[in-house]
Amino acid sequence: MSIQKTGSFQGMKSLNRSIILNSIRVHGMISRSEIAKETRLTPPTVTNIVAELILANLVVERRPGTSNGGRKPILLAINADSRFIIGVDVGVKKVRLALTNLNAEVSMRRTEELPSGLNEGGFLLFLKEIVSKFKQEIEKGVQEKIIGIGVAMHGIVDHTSGIAIHAPTLKLENVPVKEALEETFSLPVRVENDAKALALGEKWFGVGKDMDHFFCLNVGEGIGGGLVQSGQLVHGNDSLAGEIGHTVVDLRGPVCSCGNRGCLEAFSSGNALKFKGKQLMNAGKAPKLTEKLRETLSPISGKIIYECAVEGDTVSREILEEAGEYLGIGILNLIHLINPQMIILGGGVSQASNFLLKPINEVVSARALSDRAKKTEIVVSKLGEEGSLIGAVTLVLSELFSHEY
Repeated sequence: MSIQKTGSFQGMKSLNRSIILNSIRVHGMISRSEIAKETRLTPPTVTNIVAELILANLVVERRPGTSNGGRKPILLAINADSRFIIGVDVGVKKVRLALTNLNAEVSMRRTEELPSGLNEGGFLLFLKEIVSKFKQEIEKGVQEKIIGIGVAMHGIVDHTSGIAIHAPTLKLENVPVKEALEETFSLPVRVENDAKALALGEKWFGVGKDMDHFFCLNVGEGIGGGLVQSGQLVHGNDSLAGEIGHTVVDLRGPVCSCGNRGCLEAFSSGNALKFKGKQLMNAGKAPKLTEKLRETLSPISGKIIYECAVEGDTVSREILEEAGEYLGIGILNLIHLINPQMIILGGGVSQASNFLLKPINEVVSARALSDRAKKTEIVVSKLGEEGSLIGAVTLVLSELFSHEY
């Protein structure tokens, strides 16, 4: 039940607790008097709630702050190692797992290959097995401090029920991820689309920290997106908000994994890069790529194309630049539609930003409607390839720091 409906003392106290906890989290270290000044809560209210948070081991007193006279105030901080979270990022081919503290600092990580062709039951069994194995490797004292599991999942996810509604590349439908993991591990579980999780991670720990209105593009094997509006994730009516990868940029373009033609994902994703590279190799137009694959005994990948581009291969550079142009079209449409403060590029393909950003910015600066729109900030995520994994952890953190916890 929401606070607005109850109007109860307990509800107000929970809200105040959340306000104070988030003030400490955002500032890193802050005094009681500064919290009272910033939040406009009374000093006695701040003192009482801080005492409860210290007793709960969520907050600790650090060191004296500065003073203009009189006693120096004691600075407060989140007790980061008082609780831990397991993050799980389910990709198209791999599952990443991490153990973090309340500052999303990773103390343990693991990557598992995701078997192909799993049905819903097989997928859940595999997921439970790898989480169980990972959890068993955590020292017992830390295991007892784990407060939840966050899952970032490829495809369309109902974040309320924790059901993976549609994971097209994995060919999975209506998978009850939250229910299965909660039954197995007796821990709260939060499940979200990987791109939306990435956006939340950026809001808490990345370049979106000081932004209230931004869009995060997750460019990996596929392309997804997460919109943050007024500091909150936007899900839309049927959890479809942010699916920029399946917006059409060319009606007669190549077939996408979703079955439609000309989706942005069919031009600029990791899979699209591989497809384009194979086409050129088969036509005998990519000798450097062919040579590289022969040398490394590796299958073609976005990473190999990027490495060839770095080594000066013109064909590989042009593949990436063309992908950047189409990303620019998608981003231009986003700017005109939602007018964000910032666009953040995340995911594996974004690691090739030195080849992508120039064509992206050229499209935007040439075609955006206003001078301010032309200057929309387009940046690369600092969370790297673990962005969605950090986002998965943040799903649980957002619960801990909410007024409903």
